[in-house]
Amino acid sequence: MRSAGAQPSPAQPRGFIQSAIGGLPAPFWYLWLGTLVNRLGGFVLPFLMVYLTEVQMLSVEVAGAVISSYGLGSILSSPLGGFLCDRVGRKATLLASLCLGAGAMVCLGLARNPEEIVLATVGLGLVTDMFRPAANAMLSDVVPPEHRLRAFGLLYWAINLGAAVAPVIAGTLARRGYFLLFLADAATTLVCAGLIALRIPETRPRTDGAGEPAKVSGLLVPFRDGVFRAFFLLTLVVAVVFFQFIASLPADLRAHGVSEQQYGLVIGLNGVLIILIQPFATAWMGRIRRSSALAAAALLVGLGFGLNGLVSTAPWYATAVAVWTFGEILLAPVNASVVADLAPAHMRGRYQGAFALAWSFAHLLAPLLGALVLGRLGGSWLWGGCAVAGALAAVGHLAIGPARRRRMAELGSRD
Repeated sequence: MRSAGAQPSPAQPRGFIQSAIGGLPAPFWYLWLGTLVNRLGGFVLPFLMVYLTEVQMLSVEVAGAVISSYGLGSILSSPLGGFLCDRVGRKATLLASLCLGAGAMVCLGLARNPEEIVLATVGLGLVTDMFRPAANAMLSDVVPPEHRLRAFGLLYWAINLGAAVAPVIAGTLARRGYFLLFLADAATTLVCAGLIALRIPETRPRTDGAGEPAKVSGLLVPFRDGVFRAFFLLTLVVAVVFFQFIASLPADLRAHGVSEQQYGLVIGLNGVLIILIQPFATAWMGRIRRSSALAAAALLVGLGFGLNGLVSTAPWYATAVAVWTFGEILLAPVNASVVADLAPAHMRGRYQGAFALAWSFAHLLAPLLGALVLGRLGGSWLWGGCAVAGALAAVGHLAIGPARRRRMAELGSRD
């Protein structure tokens, strides 16, 4: 019989929940709640193409260019946000991102001609994505290294939970008028800002490790770090494979006779699995080395997309989605925690901002490369190449693991 003072076993429900969410400080949970509220209110982006083509009456080509302009702002936003949160503070950068983002959202809703819409969209991308490096840096400040992996996993879960629910709410609001989407999105963004302003203190370290004021400036300073550069390049390879779901995967499904409705169900499986599995998987991930987790993630992402070359029906495509989703579940929190542990305390924001560029660049490169290979060589070459790229990235993560562990040991982190 267990004594009264014994701790619950991880195998028991109470112990399992404790291992998944226990031991994290209050500022983290306010950041988590604010992120969830912000994502639950992400009403506009899922419906932006419909709004631009059916309300603003833009052509599909022009609407696509407008949406791409958001990505242009995003590429600039991540390193800028990282730089600002190191120089002026995490909290100040978060509040600036949220408040300016709310304003840009309303401006986009009020814009009427294509030039105004593009300008508002670029501005929205520029200010909105300053949030992520600042939030990741704040999390790294308040959560000890041994708990960061769980914390990043829970934050990623909140993002996906909000992203899954937001389109459902947005569909209801859109029937009452599209401008209501812009107002509601801005309102939830301001609620998040209020929560951060009232409940989370500034967390930026005021000195570097030597006790002197941090003097390192420049948005892309992290790329002078050879260990970070290698990690960045491997992440870029995996991200290019991962983003094949944007254009190449739907094109391949349609070529095999999979309907739009079936495609929606196949891709929807990704979000369902993340919501159901992420918190528990992250608790388990803490038991293995991060280099091994990253290698497994790269293999699963590559294998999942590689399977598309062997299948032709919706159920089998869904199986492939499940495989790369398990890779994504491993990849996202481990990536963020490794970047946090590689960065000196006074440069956490810049490292997170620079790292986000891998995903921004991949978002641009993946559709171009995927369409080129799919159009000229066919699906077998594209999906086979994805499998090979994933395998090579896995080997690379294992190869640079010792150097990464040495860096983490120097900075007092762990792998």
